[in-house]
Amino acid sequence: MAARAIWKGVVKIGTLSVPVKLYSAVQDRKVHFRLLHKTDHEPVKQRLVSSDTGDEVEYQSVRKAFPITRGRMVMLESEELEKLEPEDSRDIEVTRFVEPSEIDHRWYDRAYYLGPDGDQKGYFAAAAALESKGKQGVARWVMRDKEYVGALVAEDGYLVLITLRHADEIIAADALKPPGGRELAQRELDMAEQLLSSLSGKFDPAEYRDEYRARVMELVEAKSKGHKPKVVAFRPKKQKDDQLADALEASLAGMKKPAKRRASG
Repeated sequence: MAARAIWKGVVKIGTLSVPVKLYSAVQDRKVHFRLLHKTDHEPVKQRLVSSDTGDEVEYQSVRKAFPITRGRMVMLESEELEKLEPEDSRDIEVTRFVEPSEIDHRWYDRAYYLGPDGDQKGYFAAAAALESKGKQGVARWVMRDKEYVGALVAEDGYLVLITLRHADEIIAADALKPPGGRELAQRELDMAEQLLSSLSGKFDPAEYRDEYRARVMELVEAKSKGHKPKVVAFRPKKQKDDQLADALEASLAGMKKPAKRRASG
């Protein structure tokens, strides 16, 4: 199925304007269920109910409120919130270019592909220039009444726009309390390094799938064909409360066994 654009904009870099179409680079593959009544199997609906009287409340009678302290909230009208919404715009304004190392993985949120919207020459020229410089652009834009900040990057000759989290959403590592206890022995450090070396390799996304979703879909397929499969619950193996060195030794021994089998085969 061909990708379908979900939004149109214009990448603006100084006096350069590049019309683009925005495509989602990820898709939701979570398991979603419909809620049915147990007896007649008809879909059920959620209703708004007053926590005081238990009576049903029409949506038109609902107002938004923001809690500021325990038991105290500020009422907000829809008209007031509408006035605070950002002004509609199609501009994706690149404000600066930075080294990729300046934006670490904690900031990345959601990725979108940008495709050319008419001016292909200008689009591919911008992608080639960005890729040759090895930089990332920091951009701002408004999409569907929401302000975004993102990283504009080049990948395989195309432009990719990745939304970034805001500064107040990121928790600094120094906010974590360092663990207590004794210092690690040199033997434990050496074995930990050996374990890391034995597991070194290339990342293959195909090796990591949503096992729960796969089990659910197998169950759905079987039941849709009239089968009654036996569902075996997933139970992780219990971990013994051993010493760190013993656990590392066991891990290293387990890594060596497959290697011996491959050598003998």
